[in-house]
Parts: sequence; structure tokens; C-alpha cells
Amino acid sequence: MAPASIVRLDDVHKTYQMGAVVVEALRGVSLEILAGEYISIMGPSGCGKSTLLNLLGCLDRPTIGRYLLGTEDVSHMDDDALSAIRGARLGFIFQSYHLIQQLSVVENIEIPLYYQGCSEAEGRARATELANRVGLGHRLEHKPFELSGGQQQRVAIARALVNDPLVILADEPTGNLDSKSGAEILELFDDLHTQGKTLILVTHDDEVSRRTHRAIRLRDGLVETDVRK
Repeated sequence: MAPASIVRLDDVHKTYQMGAVVVEALRGVSLEILAGEYISIMGPSGCGKSTLLNLLGCLDRPTIGRYLLGTEDVSHMDDDALSAIRGARLGFIFQSYHLIQQLSVVENIEIPLYYQGCSEAEGRARATELANRVGLGHRLEHKPFELSGGQQQRVAIARALVNDPLVILADEPTGNLDSKSGAEILELFDDLHTQGKTLILVTHDDEVSRRTHRAIRLRDGLVETDVRK
């Protein structure tokens, strides 16, 4: 059986009004992403990478065009509906981790489940399982400032996985890490891909892109190349 379509963009445009100036960040992007794909999105500064990631992550809506996430058309959902979609179906990993410093490792991982109405016991069990999975089972009660950058990114990855998302989105996930920690995080992404997760990584790093199985390059708000390896 062929993999299901997880993401579909049809002629998506995104325009911003900056005072008297109209900025066309995306100028007609069409993409289909299948379940289990491991994708990098690359391109020069200002090419539309961040805008595309925001749309894929339901943090913004297209000005023109259609976005199907799974079988749902999310193109024109209101903010509350988009928030519910983000919480239930998407996992985010950021360059700067975005952990809450006052919370422990296990509490940071639990956060998405709190918004899903998960019971405390179930949430703690799931968060503990994922902390072990990313190699931090021995650091459950530590705060983010007690961890290295690579360990903090592992917490962010576990948090992104805790709601069993349809798609994992990562924005420059190794950008703040030294080479050793970055390599360890990329190995973790490789493992997630092997387990069947759908991953979309925005990156400027050729080493990151080489590990993915499909490379999409943007230029001037358009898809310049789209190569499956």
C-alpha cells in the first residue's frame, strides 16, 4: 500500500503588508508530503523558508491557496481551531529549545498533554517513557539550566513527540549546538525516521540536508528544486 498523503499545498501564496509595501513571501508553492518522509527545506535568507514552516505548522494561514493536513483543510481555520490542530497533530522543535526554565525535564515534556486534557498519571508515564527514549531518564527532575545544549534539545524532541504527532517540524534544530551534540541530535532524527515518523527540517546546513531523503530548495518564494534521493 502506498504511503498516505500527510501534507498537501496547492498553489499557496503568502503576502504581508509592510506599511505601503507588499511583500510576497510565498508566490505559488505546491507540495505533497507522504507519511514517513524525511525532508529538509533549504534556501537563502528571505527565500520563504520560515514562512513555509509557519504555514505547515498552522502558525499562520495562506493568503491564497489550500493546505490539507491529513484529510483536513486547515487553510482558513480560525485561531482556536488552528491551535487545537497544533496541539493534537503537530510537534515543534526549535533552534533555541523554548523550554520553560522553572519546570523540570519531565514537566517540560508533559506540557502538550496538559492542553489535551490528559490525566496527570498518564501524562507523567508518557513523558517519563520519552525522556528515557531520548537518553534523559536519569535527568527527569533537572531544570533546563542544569543541562547542556544537546540535552535541552533532547528534551525539546521528547516534548515534540509526546502527543504522537502526525508531523514533526524542526527549525534549525542543530543551529545552537556544537558538532558532537549536533551529530547526536541528527542520529536521533534518523532513528525517528526509521520508526516511521514524518519529519520536516528547515536548515541552512548541508550536512543536515544530506541525511534527509528529500531536499526541497526555495528561492524567491518558489520551489526551485525538489529532489528525492
